[in-house]
Amino acid sequence: MMLSSVVTIKGQIVIPVEIRKKVGIRKGTKVFLEEKGGDIIIHPATPDFYERTRGIFKGMGLVKALQEERRKEKKHEDAKFA
Repeated sequence: MMLSSVVTIKGQIVIPVEIRKKVGIRKGTKVFLEEKGGDIIIHPATPDFYERTRGIFKGMGLVKALQEERRKEKKHEDAKFA
């Protein structure tokens, strides 16, 4: 699926709803950006993303650190809107 978006003067883009729904991006979902061969890849920080990347950082503890950071951020965001 190839959809388009426009970059604003502030460098922001809107991710089309079809893609957000398909990959589980909701309000407050953190994303990681990767530049690869001139392309920009957006990885939503969902449980599926952490599961897929688990082996990449084996022994480094980064996955657990990222998961803990995300839990803290979500708790903080939930508290703001409660």
